[in-house]
Amino acid sequence: MVGWSERVALPEWGVKRLKAKIDTGARTSAVHVENIRRMRGNRIAFDVVTDSDPEKWIPVVTRPSRRSTVRSSNGHETFRYFVKTQMVLGGIQLDIELSLVDRGDMRFRMLIGRTALAGQFIVNCAHRMITRKLKSARLSQPAGGNPK
Repeated sequence: MVGWSERVALPEWGVKRLKAKIDTGARTSAVHVENIRRMRGNRIAFDVVTDSDPEKWIPVVTRPSRRSTVRSSNGHETFRYFVKTQMVLGGIQLDIELSLVDRGDMRFRMLIGRTALAGQFIVNCAHRMITRKLKSARLSQPAGGNPK
């Protein structure tokens, strides 16, 4: 189970913790990046924005999985690169596809859509950061037994 917002990791890129909004209304997932640039050999480079300080942004070089036009909830269409990587959410590691986008005006640096969630998670929209709370509860249980 996940809440309406959670923290995730993108281990292949060295991103240890990123605040994400769970959005079952969105088909695809998206991550906030800056400085997207094409490189030789069908590769792209970009910086994953993990903090307001550009010194803490994480540079990534990878191959895009595709390029496509995406229509936002307000009807605006943009052309985006998509990339595949691994995401860890609530201790579960998944292979996901992310669109690269400027989410600078948004509260969350990452949006997790229903394709990434399908078959793995139930969303409880009344709560947030459920996976962190469950992990803390498991760590505080006495070893070898169930709490009463």
